[in-house]
Amino acid sequence: MLGLQRITFDPKVMGGRACIRGMRVTVSLVLNLVANGMSAEEIVEAYPYLEREDIRQALRYAALLAEESVHPLEREPA
Repeated sequence: MLGLQRITFDPKVMGGRACIRGMRVTVSLVLNLVANGMSAEEIVEAYPYLEREDIRQALRYAALLAEESVHPLEREPA
């Protein structure tokens, strides 16, 4: 994905879920840490193998997914 080189997908790593740089660290883990109030500095301190750019790209990936259009199915009249 353009601008998201650190987001990787490998069926042999975490079941093919979006991961950071091929590691067993999922994008969802990083997003949950941010959602629960951890700063980028705190995340890097707790997970020293992560870098600030990993966190930025995880957030960008989530933003990209959130842009998806959802079209509800029309229900037939009862």
